[in-house]
Amino acid sequence: MGWRISAGRRCGRGMKLRFSVDGLAVRFSLLLTVALIAATLIAAALLYADRARQDRANLIEREVQRIVSLVPAIEAARPGQRQVAARRASTRFSRVSVDPHPVVDEMPIAPRSVALARELRAALGDRDVRAAIMVRGRNGERRGREAVALSIRLRGDGGAEWLNSVSRGGRPGGPPGIPGKILLLALGISLLSVLGVALFFVRRLTRPLKDLAAAAGAAGRGDRSVRVAETGPRELRAASAAFNDMQDRIARFDAERMRTLAAVGHDLRTPITGLRIRAEMLEEEDAAPMIRTLDEMTVMADGLVTYARGAGDAERAQPVNLAGMLSRLCDERGVQFTRGDGATVSGRPVALGRAIGNIVDNAIRYGDGAHVALARDDASAIITIEDEGPGVAPDRLRAVFEPFVRGEDSRSTETGGAGLGLAIARNIVISHGGEISLENRASGGLRATILLPLSA
Repeated sequence: MGWRISAGRRCGRGMKLRFSVDGLAVRFSLLLTVALIAATLIAAALLYADRARQDRANLIEREVQRIVSLVPAIEAARPGQRQVAARRASTRFSRVSVDPHPVVDEMPIAPRSVALARELRAALGDRDVRAAIMVRGRNGERRGREAVALSIRLRGDGGAEWLNSVSRGGRPGGPPGIPGKILLLALGISLLSVLGVALFFVRRLTRPLKDLAAAAGAAGRGDRSVRVAETGPRELRAASAAFNDMQDRIARFDAERMRTLAAVGHDLRTPITGLRIRAEMLEEEDAAPMIRTLDEMTVMADGLVTYARGAGDAERAQPVNLAGMLSRLCDERGVQFTRGDGATVSGRPVALGRAIGNIVDNAIRYGDGAHVALARDDASAIITIEDEGPGVAPDRLRAVFEPFVRGEDSRSTETGGAGLGLAIARNIVISHGGEISLENRASGGLRATILLPLSA
């Protein structure tokens, strides 16, 4: 179950701009983004930890080298000059002094302190060496700068003297020699680069799925002409090929079905005509009911032929000026037409005229007149046909597009045809890649909306 974020801005004809995490590309992108960010943070944490380890190792190494070279020099100085030599050896990061007492009173048992003292004893010989590695925080901080305190007993005639050294290190953070900001910048650039390339390939990977979903939606509405490019990974190519093969099979089945309907409708005309001739020879009182029934059968047979021809029309497609076509249709039927922006579609003009004419005729027959309007948006031409009739029951709005289904239950030819007009119109509109829908108007009457894709 997904969630959606809706933007407050609307575009086109009431289309609401939405961002949805239901999309496969969005989910892949979010997963990839989270994975890359997590990997970057882990890498940064490991670098900082390694920096801290190297800082500690460097600090100890520096102290060992300084003290190993400093102790003989201090011992070689005269007793009165040892303190001066110690002060000269002090730096901004290390304070060295010669005192009567050691800075490190007791030798800590921490492993690093013990290891440092052992290393100094090995380098300085048999001397009393004490070492302590401490962490000094500011204002109660638990983590702070690391410091190394050393106390080494000096040899000589000066009495009990201790060389004390207290050195402080820096805060851990980033590899040695690389400032923290530069490190973060490098990690950020690496993250964005990898993410950009990955999102590009994710979009290319999911685009065939989006095209396949759109084609499947069009096929579900009855468009048998839509096909999908067989591109992308092997699995997507196989899915696209299966979809195209399915469309071909259904199209062949529909064509055969329409040919059968046309043949049935055509063959029914001969016996119906013969029966009508025989009925007309009877007495008028006996013949009238039979003739009415035969007339209804004739309408149904003609409707079958028209329905089959409408679905299998071999007319060639060409640019169609909808404003001119609608104006002519409305003038022939004496209905009002509101001309909007010019719209040109690629289609079969005779078939489109038949489809739109069927809907206008229904509005005139059942809705006491019709009003036709033409508009357009960025992608589609929008044709609306409104009437002032009673409308259609909401549960029948979709069913009336099925063959032999009418807005009212009567089968009489006096109140309508065989229920094929809207079915013919829908088949023609869908074969042009369009959509058709019905809705009851709030002020009364019915509104039919036809959407046709504009010419490229």
